[in-house]
Amino acid sequence: MEPNMDSISAADAEKEIARFKLEGMTCAACANRIEKGISKMPGVASASVNFAMETARIEYAPGAVSVADMQRKVEQLGYKAVAEREGDKPDDRRDKELRRQKGKLIASALLSLPLLWSMVAHFSFTSWIYIPDLLMNPWVQLVLATPVQFYIGKAFYVGAYKALRNKSANMDVLVALGTSAAYFYSVYLTIDWSTSGGGAHHAPSLYFETSAILITLVLLGKWFETLAKGRTSEAIRSLMKLRAKTAVVVRDGEERQVPVEEVVRGDIVLVRPGEKIPVDGEVLDGESAVDESMLTGESLPVAKKAGDAVFGATINKNGALRFRATKVGKDSALAQIIRVVEEAQGSKAPIQRIADVISGIFVPIVVAIAAAAFVAWYFFAAPGDLSEALENAIAILVIACPCALGLATPTSIMAGSGRAAELGILFKGGEHLEQTHKIDTVVLDKTGTVTKGKPELTDVRAAGDETEFLRLVGAAEKASEHPLAEAIVAGIRERGIGLPEAASFEALPGFGVKAVIEGKRIWIGTRRLMESLNVDASGAYEELEALERQGKTAMLAAVDGRFAGIVAVADTVKETSKAAVARLREMGIQVIMITGDNERTAKAIADQVGIAEVRAEVLPEQKAAEVRKLQALGRTVAMVGDGINDAPALATANVGMAVGTGTDVAMEAADVTLMRGDLSGIPDAIEMSRKTMRNIKQNLFWALGYNTLGIPVAAIGLLAPWVAGAAMALSSVSVVLNALRLQRAKVRS
Repeated sequence: MEPNMDSISAADAEKEIARFKLEGMTCAACANRIEKGISKMPGVASASVNFAMETARIEYAPGAVSVADMQRKVEQLGYKAVAEREGDKPDDRRDKELRRQKGKLIASALLSLPLLWSMVAHFSFTSWIYIPDLLMNPWVQLVLATPVQFYIGKAFYVGAYKALRNKSANMDVLVALGTSAAYFYSVYLTIDWSTSGGGAHHAPSLYFETSAILITLVLLGKWFETLAKGRTSEAIRSLMKLRAKTAVVVRDGEERQVPVEEVVRGDIVLVRPGEKIPVDGEVLDGESAVDESMLTGESLPVAKKAGDAVFGATINKNGALRFRATKVGKDSALAQIIRVVEEAQGSKAPIQRIADVISGIFVPIVVAIAAAAFVAWYFFAAPGDLSEALENAIAILVIACPCALGLATPTSIMAGSGRAAELGILFKGGEHLEQTHKIDTVVLDKTGTVTKGKPELTDVRAAGDETEFLRLVGAAEKASEHPLAEAIVAGIRERGIGLPEAASFEALPGFGVKAVIEGKRIWIGTRRLMESLNVDASGAYEELEALERQGKTAMLAAVDGRFAGIVAVADTVKETSKAAVARLREMGIQVIMITGDNERTAKAIADQVGIAEVRAEVLPEQKAAEVRKLQALGRTVAMVGDGINDAPALATANVGMAVGTGTDVAMEAADVTLMRGDLSGIPDAIEMSRKTMRNIKQNLFWALGYNTLGIPVAAIGLLAPWVAGAAMALSSVSVVLNALRLQRAKVRS
């Protein structure tokens, strides 16, 4: 029934979706700021900003607000929004950003190194080190430090301004505050030195190196973070590339090739062998096997006949099909998977950095202490002595400067992810490395993950001579294009058996094949095929059922009307799967297998590897729902898969892991890629995450220890700013050295 349009406002009736590419975001807080700002605009029904993909999706009423209005709002918030259009090509903004950051990092390091060299002059025990007088000149140091402070460090000022304007404090505030204190105090001393006559041998103790080195080290951490950031948005593009570009439809009694976008519901579509099925539909006539692995993840083709459903982006293998289009465009199975991935990725809350949480509390406390110390010294301890009061306040800000605090997390993540990469585990970002240590439930896809994802010849039961039996079976199957036939032929050839040519061959859809080999008539197929030929194979039925209970596809063979034997194929378990599952269980992690395959096959595979809990016959779109059910029970879930059908579940899980031998889409949608292609990477990844998190906590404790001890010492006037700067430099070295221990971390596999 149609709704009464008169009762609905024009704004409600005409809602549209606007999509933007966002520029200038540096953290999750930026995404939240944009989302809240746009949501408050009149006419905006909902706004969703995805920090990982750097996109915004806004539902709005065109009569109340325009795209230009929303873009202006984003600009007012300090960012830039570029409207996305259908068919837009992905740009290389991420690569440009990396190149820009790398250039700034190199420039900052080159300008900071001479300042670091000059800093050693502060120490009596380094008097033997030669330092040119030029580097001790305050004006030279000013020239070196200024571009680092205001050009290279501009982003920190911008970030700090945005945070403070929105009544919050983050690492940018700490960096800007600490470096500015050291820099401007040094400028003050430089001017004072210059006006009092100057002289290289009487140059004051400056703190330009403190500000410059701090900015350089923080830039290093940010560069590595950007470098590690995943290409999440590529997953959607890869899914879209699967779609067929054209379709052959029957209109007005004629076959026409049209763009797939022009196929409408109800169209009659023709698909020949080897072609990609363009849209979802229902078969009207024809029989074939369809490779649905790109949607289901299952390696075995599915037989199709009249009345069966077919899905867009799957591949028709060996027969012509005529079907009626039932779902096109956004309603197709592939489009739904794309939408689920988009929604799951958009719903993921970015993990708040531990250091940012601390700094949010730390900044106002430090500022308050510094201000209180300044007042106490200027009015009470040393009345009217601005230099003394300012120096002690600066010492507090410098000792509290977030050098070690800013490095605590990035350096550990850098070292931990680097070591993990050596072990064949690629974390797509620090947040995923952090999250992995919390995993208590691992959900494994079956095909291509627990198993090899490719059928193999597993069993041969010959009534007579086995070599002769396999020679005839292989010769018959050699002419078939069916993947099961390919597995049989490959298995026979591996045994060194030569195969003669078939005099004739015919595929019997739904039954098997028949051929004539060296004058002998060969039939290979189902029990129904044997019964239709009146071949007595009843004595083999018990063996046939036993093989099927093990999850294998077994076929009967007859030669010249007499039963000759059985061949069976199956998707075999990877050699490392059982040991990996056992190791996960030792770690106290629950292991669940999920598959679209039938329950009997799933149970057989699970028993082989020691998995107690199995969820079988789960459709692609239901896998993500199964993950959500576990999350609703309070579980932290890792989903491990290799197929396109796993992409929604990979994106929904707390941590998505893709085996490296799987599809590109699975790897792009996942948070972690297991390059070795086996399950041993899962416990390795969890173990590396645990070691890294332990290292981060040690670093934070060490970094904050300097502040906790140094701030009160500075407040009572016992810590000169240059000593504070040296202490912070030492704390940074300590943090980095501790993080580097992760490069030698070992795991059990």
